[in-house]
Amino acid sequence: MKDFSGKVAVVTGGGAGMGRAMTRQLAEAGCSVAICDISEEDMAVSVAEAIKHAPQSVRVTSFRADVSDETAVNAFAEHVRAAHEIDHVHLLINNAGIGGGGSFVADQRANWERTFNVCWYGVYNNARAFMPMLLAAEEGHIVNVSSVNGFWASLGPETPHTAYSAAKFAVKGFTEALITDLRINAPHIKASVVMPGHIATQIALNTLREFGDNSGVGGAGEEYEAAKARGEQFRDTGLTSAEEAATTILDGVRSEKWRILIGPDAEAIDAAVRLTPEDAYEGAFGMDVFAGVRAAVQG
Repeated sequence: MKDFSGKVAVVTGGGAGMGRAMTRQLAEAGCSVAICDISEEDMAVSVAEAIKHAPQSVRVTSFRADVSDETAVNAFAEHVRAAHEIDHVHLLINNAGIGGGGSFVADQRANWERTFNVCWYGVYNNARAFMPMLLAAEEGHIVNVSSVNGFWASLGPETPHTAYSAAKFAVKGFTEALITDLRINAPHIKASVVMPGHIATQIALNTLREFGDNSGVGGAGEEYEAAKARGEQFRDTGLTSAEEAATTILDGVRSEKWRILIGPDAEAIDAAVRLTPEDAYEGAFGMDVFAGVRAAVQG
């Protein structure tokens, strides 16, 4: 898929962050886009930005859907058919995700399963719902956003990170398995797995909006304020911007790359884990890698 002009794309989590950036870049390239998100407010901003500099022929639509809910995702697919008056889509970008549910032992089961369901079943549900429309297109591409935590299941030695990591490992494995499946059964469809490092987005703040302080209190108190400050720091200190990440992803689609690493930190931790996998969860392994990358970038 060298050219997005005249194509139709679906972007989950299209209201903010990388999803918003990809929506805007696709629209400006002449691609009509259907986005879903749980935030009507975020989607309104995303749609307005996308159509601002897009060709007049481009249509950008939004639909409120929780990607972990199969019924809602199927309704989203029907919306795409009706709103865009089509029976096919060319590009499915499974981007929606949240954090949370870090400890399998200590955190609430509901929080753990919410994170896993959004990050994994969001990909699965949309792949199921839109596969008939991808099959109906003359060419197609599925982009599944995993993470560096799809090959390194850690945030460092002091922080459990089980739900998100388990889901992102599943996304990576599913996408890699699709390569052979599609080659045999739908050779006009390609698949790519995206593994971003620290991208300057609001995912940590959106997770806080979802779970509060992760103990059920939510919205008030010292723990909540501390979590909010960490979320703002994450947003403001990313090594790669959402715009840069979106460009890398869409360039990867154009060049049919099945494996897309985003950011120098993603490249560094990938190389480190491959070099010494037995050490990956010992001491400050990953933190040392990230610190070295940040020092090199800033220095």
